[in-house]
Amino acid sequence: MNSGARSRGSQIVGRIQDVRWVCEFFGTESGRSRGLHVVGEAGVGKTTLLDAVADAVAQAGTRVLRADGVEFEADIPFAGLHQLLTPVLDEAERLPSAYREALSVALGFATGPAPDRLLLVNATLALLRQAAAAAPLLLIVDDLPWLDRASAVVLGVLSRRLHGSRIAFLATSRTGLASVFDHGGLEEYELGPLDDDSAHLLLSARDPAMAARVRARVVAESRGNPLALLELSAELTGAQRAAREELPELLPLGERLRHLFAGRVGALSEAGRRVLLLAALDGTGDLGVLHAAAGKDASALTAVEHARLVRIDSATRRLTFLHPLIRSAAVEAATLPERHAAHQALASVVADRPERRAWHLAEAAIAPDEEVARLLQDAGHAAVRRGDAAGAVRCLVRAADLSPDAGDRGRRLAEAAYLGAEATGDVAHASELLRRSQSADAGGSGALHAAAAAVYILVNTEADLTTAYRLLAGAIEAAGPGYDAGDPALIDALHTLQLVCWWSGRAELWAPFTDIVGRLTPAPPPVLALAARTFPDPARTGVEALACLDGVRELLRRTPDPTVLVRGATATVYLDRVGELKDRLWALVNSGRQGVGPVRRHLGALMHLCMEDFLTGEWEEAQQLVTEGAALCEAGYPFFSWYFQYNQVLLHGARGETEAGDALAGRMLSWATRRGAGGAVAFAHQARTLVHVGSGDYESAYRHATALTPAGTLAPYTAHALWGAYDLVEAAVRTGRDTEAAAHVRTLRELGIARLSDRYAMLVSGAAGLCTPDEEAIAHFRQALAAPGVDRWVFEAARIRLAFGERLRRTGAKGEAREPLATAADAFDRLGALPWAERARKELRAAGRPTRPQATRSLLTPQELEIARLAASGLTNKQIGERLYLSHRTVGAHLYQVYPKLGITTRAALRDALTALDVGG
Repeated sequence: MNSGARSRGSQIVGRIQDVRWVCEFFGTESGRSRGLHVVGEAGVGKTTLLDAVADAVAQAGTRVLRADGVEFEADIPFAGLHQLLTPVLDEAERLPSAYREALSVALGFATGPAPDRLLLVNATLALLRQAAAAAPLLLIVDDLPWLDRASAVVLGVLSRRLHGSRIAFLATSRTGLASVFDHGGLEEYELGPLDDDSAHLLLSARDPAMAARVRARVVAESRGNPLALLELSAELTGAQRAAREELPELLPLGERLRHLFAGRVGALSEAGRRVLLLAALDGTGDLGVLHAAAGKDASALTAVEHARLVRIDSATRRLTFLHPLIRSAAVEAATLPERHAAHQALASVVADRPERRAWHLAEAAIAPDEEVARLLQDAGHAAVRRGDAAGAVRCLVRAADLSPDAGDRGRRLAEAAYLGAEATGDVAHASELLRRSQSADAGGSGALHAAAAAVYILVNTEADLTTAYRLLAGAIEAAGPGYDAGDPALIDALHTLQLVCWWSGRAELWAPFTDIVGRLTPAPPPVLALAARTFPDPARTGVEALACLDGVRELLRRTPDPTVLVRGATATVYLDRVGELKDRLWALVNSGRQGVGPVRRHLGALMHLCMEDFLTGEWEEAQQLVTEGAALCEAGYPFFSWYFQYNQVLLHGARGETEAGDALAGRMLSWATRRGAGGAVAFAHQARTLVHVGSGDYESAYRHATALTPAGTLAPYTAHALWGAYDLVEAAVRTGRDTEAAAHVRTLRELGIARLSDRYAMLVSGAAGLCTPDEEAIAHFRQALAAPGVDRWVFEAARIRLAFGERLRRTGAKGEAREPLATAADAFDRLGALPWAERARKELRAAGRPTRPQATRSLLTPQELEIARLAASGLTNKQIGERLYLSHRTVGAHLYQVYPKLGITTRAALRDALTALDVGG
């Protein structure tokens, strides 16, 4: 019965192996039972499994007879047997009269005394064997415990007499439910929960627009139960599903889940319900806390455990719920006074844990209370320091609700609005909090947080950056004339102002920021002090900042605060020190993918990592991070999309995808010009320069390079001019502008740019090599390639080797030119930097070394190669998209490009084509 397993099994998420196993069970020959009992918790998908098995075996030629146990029919004798046998009752005409009469009476077609049980079993078996003569039979009974007693007894005996017949028996039961059915002749198969990947896939198929962190929370709460997955998600609002509104601590249960779980809670004694409520509201599983809060009711824990609601580990003194949704059911089943009393009891026993005590007191409060509000505010600040911005927002909003004074209420709401807008991505909720704070007349630090919150709301709702700048700069100026470095609201506002100035790209906006940072007393915090000298205009102030770099690096290595970490990475980005923080930034990304931690920190880490990956040649990973970041921006921070578009343009340009890179850079420029985002304009010009250098259009490359900064200078407060310096010099040399190229190198040297990092030292020497006479040029190239860690910067080092080899060949040193040219060609091939690889091979041939034709592999971009590998492994476009954070349409479009490059026309040919290229299927 296994030949049709794939037809339906492939359509049910995460159950292909289960369907295949069940079908193969019945396809096995003698020596094995003909009956199988599938057990699993409510909602785990037992009925779905039966449906798939029924379809599969039916397609293989087996006839399926089915009955479903129904609670309200459990007292109707032989109701289940009637369901099962009705389709084959016509066969009864050929049975002996005694069998016909027994079946007719049992099934209600005739009257008479109840038939003998053994006679009825024999009659049923005879009927089924007669029906099975034409085709094998599979008897399916869903929800066996709800089958009426009379039918269960008959089928229990029958199921043990099927050996050697063409009849099989398959039934399901909910874990823990008893039945009169005799399971003795059946093998048992436990249907477990879905794995996390399948759960994510099922939820994505049902609601593709659901935000990743919301999906992660629902997957975690449902613990692989398909019914819970779909019911929980259905109870969320549209704003919650899109992560525009924070999820509650306990997710609401749908009607079916409430029926499943609340009924079990309601069956407990009053003491049992109270101790279960305490455990649910405590949430830590600490038996010490639970016993102290429950008092004499703690003895009811044994009954709660026997009811299979919780598990108690005596060794670790911990309590765990057998399913997370039992917590929600326990809380939903309690009255408001019961919940208040439980929170009060818990608060009284956790005095040594201020954050938990504050929250329990807040939940027990029924009137404004400044003391509790202050405790909650402190708890919110502690949550920020450990990276729980969403938790901090909840604490601050509840603290505001409990604040008797309107000013305190406004200040706390303003801080919550700032955290919501800056960190969590919940811009809509932040807007509402900001409106409430202004209604409450927030002043002092509240005004600063309100202004900073407004900035994030404005930039993500298409407002002009000039408006955002004026609002924030005005609020900071109004907070003077004295500026306290210990005021968190002021420091948050200054970090935000720094970004607004940078986004705007206007040199004249920086003066107020620089002035106020200099006036902070007693001194600006280390990260802000470093950022003020390394981020706005590192070409002029970065070198002097190196003296305080070590202290900040040590702080960043040990800080638990993700906000400080991302701000610190920003402070070091133009010093090329982000790589030192890579492991810590990856931890933020992984937390974000799991739905833990602030979305903005996840985004910030992605921004730094994908730029670092481009510089260090990790282009496949960079592409994945770019795609992931772009998707995150769409879900809450649309303004920041340009960061990831910039990295995408770099990848397009380096791979020789000129048309795509030029078009995307053009869209960036158009958007940035309209929004007054001069920083994004600078990024677009720098990336577009690389696109045109790669295509050999050096005139266009020079035009974009000098739009970023004029040749011979590094424009003030245009930090990104550092990243375009080598491209500008190359474009100038290639277009005969030797004077401009030399002037630019001279400026780089005068400003001491080589002192900022080993990479800049390599690039400055390499640029000098491009625009000086032969002997001097060769010395500069050697100096560039002798820089410490040169091979860390894979693409740029390969470009310098290419230029070095070109110069050697032109001076007649062909033999000496081959080594740097071959090394460069290999590096470009590994990266997929097609135009540079072809240039290197062309130079190698001119230097007298034959080169093999470019491998077909290098025709595939890294992303195309990854998609091709996954497709060859058997994944669908949707599954590939889930893994790479792409839409299934994007995956299909990539495959459409891959097929002709590999010389194939079908997906089935992918594995062989990739194997032939030695890149794996």
